[in-house]
Amino acid sequence: MVVIRLARGGSKKRPFYSIVATDKRNRRDSNFIERIGYFNPKAAETEQAMRVAQDRLTYWTGVGAQVSPTVKRLIKDHPAV
Repeated sequence: MVVIRLARGGSKKRPFYSIVATDKRNRRDSNFIERIGYFNPKAAETEQAMRVAQDRLTYWTGVGAQVSPTVKRLIKDHPAV
């Protein structure tokens, strides 16, 4: 099953997350099918904290991909990105 979830990147104590579509059986940061967007929890006020390609998100959910609870919450909290 395909799931849309976060993959952690960045350095120690400076997280950066990619929003990816991946197989559920893969590890968190390993192979993914497509990078849909990103989330930067440590973004400065002038930087964009989150970006999601809405067309790709609707495509993946349309073909049956499940959205993780964390990604669902982030999309709800940042609706216009």
